[in-house]
Amino acid sequence: MICPYCRSEHDKVVDSRSSGLSIRRRRECLECGKRFTTYEYVEMTPLTVVKRDGCREPFQREKLLAGLEAACKKRPVSRQTIEDIATDVENALVLSESQEVRYDAIGNLVMEALRKVDAVAYVRFASVYREFKEVGEFVEQVLQLDSKK
Repeated sequence: MICPYCRSEHDKVVDSRSSGLSIRRRRECLECGKRFTTYEYVEMTPLTVVKRDGCREPFQREKLLAGLEAACKKRPVSRQTIEDIATDVENALVLSESQEVRYDAIGNLVMEALRKVDAVAYVRFASVYREFKEVGEFVEQVLQLDSKK
């Protein structure tokens, strides 16, 4: 670390403490004796979503939350549960070792989580995600849901 006062590269860490998503370090320059603070952050590699049409766009948690909120609208699903599902899906994607993730991987993770939480929200999400065109597709999805219980 370079001292902001004398530009020396020799310092020692006097104090370290976690500060949420960062680590705050108090340092003392071994040349001039002045103290300064630095912060360390984990550098996250941004996820890219490969859409149905093949185009790529950055993963946006807000879009995931919007889809979950729409599926859970007027259902007995708490905001905290929606946030937890979004966090679980995002964490699974980050741990997947790939910087690119297909839209269907996200959809399948969300559907699996919603299936455990609320059947109506699950079918609502599935109808948009799988682009249902006919009533029969809804019936088939509900029957699959019943068979997995």
